[in-house]
Amino acid sequence: MMVARPVKRSVTIAGHRTSLTLEAEFWDALAAIARERGMSIARLVAEIDASRGEAGLSGAVRVYVLRYLSDLVGSKPRH
Repeated sequence: MMVARPVKRSVTIAGHRTSLTLEAEFWDALAAIARERGMSIARLVAEIDASRGEAGLSGAVRVYVLRYLSDLVGSKPRH
């Protein structure tokens, strides 16, 4: 399995631009979650930023995506 190199993008949070570096797979998952929740990526990142505490933003986004997908998989019936 090849993991893509991290991709740096800018997002606006609370009126200021900041850079966020994530692997393409995380950007794709973040976009899918934002779509599912009916919001922009910037709005979702702002929510994550507001609750991240002392964690770095990129790490907080990765953990959010991991927990979101883990909760999703955990809620499906097992066969």
